[in-house]
Amino acid sequence: MAYSDVTIVVDEQDDLFYTRAALQAHQPGEGRITVQPTPASGSPAALAHDMLYALGKRLAPGPHSPDVWLDSVNTAWLAAAAWTVATGVRHVLVPRAHLLTIRRIDQLLAWREMTGAQLTLLWQKPPRGLPPALARVERRISGRDQFKALLAEPGPIPAHPSFPPAPPAKTGAAATAVAARQSAAPQPGGTEAASMRPGQRGHPCAGALATAQLIQAAPGIEIASEEAAALAALAHPLIAGTLSVLAFTRAGLGSLRFTRDLDITGDVSAVKLHGVGHRHCPLHAVPAWARPLLAGTRAHHRLTGRPPGDSVFAPVMLAEARHLRAHAGRLPRLDLSLPAGALVP
Repeated sequence: MAYSDVTIVVDEQDDLFYTRAALQAHQPGEGRITVQPTPASGSPAALAHDMLYALGKRLAPGPHSPDVWLDSVNTAWLAAAAWTVATGVRHVLVPRAHLLTIRRIDQLLAWREMTGAQLTLLWQKPPRGLPPALARVERRISGRDQFKALLAEPGPIPAHPSFPPAPPAKTGAAATAVAARQSAAPQPGGTEAASMRPGQRGHPCAGALATAQLIQAAPGIEIASEEAAALAALAHPLIAGTLSVLAFTRAGLGSLRFTRDLDITGDVSAVKLHGVGHRHCPLHAVPAWARPLLAGTRAHHRLTGRPPGDSVFAPVMLAEARHLRAHAGRLPRLDLSLPAGALVP
């Protein structure tokens, strides 16, 4: 395991300066967050939940929470890694790391390997108690000036994700005209299935980038800022991405079942959905508020090592369908009621 982007800050005297500086360094918009471990939590996924909280995500409370699947350690850390990558976080600081168990330190190091972000641990006791994994970390600093210099350093990945400004959305008659042209336009990549002979294998449906070169994306439906904020706070990238696409397209859930990684443009400005038999595969512009959420979905897909031709939304529609339906019910203003028949319970 590589430790080049791990730093131990030794604070033997438990100087309040270090904790205060770490908390003030929490600037998600600049690519740096501070994760405060929940004290004395026995939940195996507690530290991953703390990181999700620092990333602006909120787990639904209660014993029957639709976020109960994030109690799984691997699931929770994968979600945290996906949001880290999607939002461009480049540096994570963890105060009071000396209170973490060896298992949770290993989880942090594994998360760092997945994301490539810089990890700084504040060890606020004598360093002789460092566990073996951290004893191998070469970069160890102490002193206020060194810590200030560390916080001023650029991280190993860009502070901001690549989300160029989306083109202004069309409204009224202009939006209607775009939708009409899109519906009437022949789909690229051989998606007109009506002319195919029985048993003939269809040509793969073209991805979003190729489609965008032929037709104009339909503008996304506007939603209230409160609803956009509620979607942005969802902790699981697959649920956040699925419900956000349904919100700005008003498409049927079945249209998302076959949406692949390659159906999302590189800058996350457009997403392509798929109809039955690929007779109608519309291209939709992704609103600015939804682009980080869809980026989180794509990052989650890629971190699992699945190929670009696999569906990005299918996993949440199958094993975790009940959680998707429960979250949709918690957003009544968006009217995202999901028919039970469209999901596998």
